[in-house]
Amino acid sequence: MNKIKPLYLALLIPTFLLLLIALYCAFIYAPTETSMGDVQRIFYFHVPSAWVSFLAFFVVCLTSILYLKTGKDKWDRLAAASAEIGVLFIVIVLITGPLWAKPVWGTFWTWDARLTTSFVLFLIYAAYLMLRSYAVNSERGARLAAVFGIVGFADVPIVYMSIRWWRTLHPQPVIAGGEGSGLAPQMLTALLVSLLAFTVLYITLLKIRYDESALQREILQLKEQLIKESE
Repeated sequence: MNKIKPLYLALLIPTFLLLLIALYCAFIYAPTETSMGDVQRIFYFHVPSAWVSFLAFFVVCLTSILYLKTGKDKWDRLAAASAEIGVLFIVIVLITGPLWAKPVWGTFWTWDARLTTSFVLFLIYAAYLMLRSYAVNSERGARLAAVFGIVGFADVPIVYMSIRWWRTLHPQPVIAGGEGSGLAPQMLTALLVSLLAFTVLYITLLKIRYDESALQREILQLKEQLIKESE
């Protein structure tokens, strides 16, 4: 049996411990919100998932720029890996949001500005992954996807600012959101711990997926070499 790489252990162990601490903070340490009750605890997963999706799509944008500038394959693979993780977390956002909304708003979904722009963000990067998958020429597909990933990032600040630009059902910012919008100290601590845990989880997943893509690329190159030698 292959041993786990020391770097993976250095990432997996802190990730596991931080997630356990985040679960403790979300379900035990943080007090129950007075008006919404226990359903508000979804907040400690919903917001960090949104943050990680924003971070992941920022990495897609940045590494896509570097790929177009340098043509180095590592930036393209990093962009693709980050996009996959970003789509995973924006899906979590789109699932946890309605679960939280139903008991509070009385409906799972409404075409609220924040919800709509978040759904559009999911569609953009789902299309990004599809573009990469169905491109006939891998290099040309990578370049087209890079441009798409850069342009698509424009929706991230729109999602973030939507509750500031438009009147929406979505709650207003709870951190630096103005008078009366702050969290109780224990709630804020639980949120910050969850943000840290989800960020470390993103880094861990990104490292694993990036290394996997490198291995897949090596296998593909070996297959192509074997085919050429057999001809």
